[in-house]
Amino acid sequence: MKLLLPLALLSLLTACATQTAPSVVTPFPLKQQQEPLAELPLHPALPEIEPVITPPVTPPVVLPVKPAMAPAQLLDRLLPAYVKPRSGWRDDIVNAFSALQIQPTPENFCAVIAVIEQESTFQADPVVPGLPKIVWGKIEEKVASYPVPLGLVKTALLKPSPTGKSYKARIDALRTEHEMNDLFEDMMAEAGKLHLPVGMKNPIHTVGSMQVSVDFAQGHVRAWPYPYRYQGSLRNEAFSRRGGIYFGAANLLQYPAGYKQMIHRFADFNAGRYSSRNAAFQLALSRLSGVKLAPDGDLLRYRDGVPSGEESSGERALYKISSRLGMTESAILRDLKQEKSSAFYQTMLYQKVMTLADQQQGSKVPRESMPQIDLKSPKITRKLTTEWFAKRVAGRYDTCLARSPASIPPAK
Repeated sequence: MKLLLPLALLSLLTACATQTAPSVVTPFPLKQQQEPLAELPLHPALPEIEPVITPPVTPPVVLPVKPAMAPAQLLDRLLPAYVKPRSGWRDDIVNAFSALQIQPTPENFCAVIAVIEQESTFQADPVVPGLPKIVWGKIEEKVASYPVPLGLVKTALLKPSPTGKSYKARIDALRTEHEMNDLFEDMMAEAGKLHLPVGMKNPIHTVGSMQVSVDFAQGHVRAWPYPYRYQGSLRNEAFSRRGGIYFGAANLLQYPAGYKQMIHRFADFNAGRYSSRNAAFQLALSRLSGVKLAPDGDLLRYRDGVPSGEESSGERALYKISSRLGMTESAILRDLKQEKSSAFYQTMLYQKVMTLADQQQGSKVPRESMPQIDLKSPKITRKLTTEWFAKRVAGRYDTCLARSPASIPPAK
């Protein structure tokens, strides 16, 4: 019974983690987005990181842009009326933009505001309704396949935890993912006593008010200096209001993309950076090759965030037209490995596929498309998709922009 309990807990905790696609850490200051971004001016000094973390880079020199309105004053106009404490959220957003060298425009501010509203309604540690029921339901589901009564499992969980409360009592009282994270951290610390596997990983993958990936946060601090001092782990810092905003804003805005509409950044935020670009590439490739491809934004197959080596349907379609591309299979694979970075725009593979697609259609094919991905999580009780998420956030974004000053005088 002691062996079955850890297995059940490990399974349920992993299942309760929020689904998020792997992200790429690419420090890069955004230009103002009041006009559509150019097709893509790249900054050669800033390496993108996926999955290997490179040594720290020197932040680029960015000429200051005089805002037409002080950032804090502008943000006060844009934040929803219900936000409390208003000054705390305002200051943390302004400080994050300053540290990340993101321009404090209404568009950029509203993009972050819209994601926070969607993910947490401005709660630093958002409550997950019915979390104890979800956890116990997963335990029952797992125990049902073993000859161990649920009552015996619950009895084993009566063991006191480091907080003084039993593990069962803490599960029954769970309200937030942070509490669930702390519970699992304690269980890992007592792995030997609880007969849990040594060296297992915490299954809570996304945290905070913007539900940012812990892996992203850990990678980002290696490439861009984190502006705050903190105690404890970076994981716990990412649960804080300032940490959640900082890493969420970085993931959403601090990378170059040639998107004409902000909705594609929202899709990338949910599905992984450059998923909208890659989905458009898949559609173009499907037309050229005659092979039906799912536009999910992944050109390679991945396992634990790294290419698995297993051939994807996209690879097979590319190999089928390799003679038209004038590329060897090894050259195609070399370029495909850039799919999670901005460098993919400049590869021979990307440019040849999109050019041939333009010629076949007789006009320019889209350079971004909505990734078609179904979202899976114990917290989701109906069919939801990346497109649903992106459109919901885009609606909040438009509402936020409507609160922007009707006319902002040009900076002097």
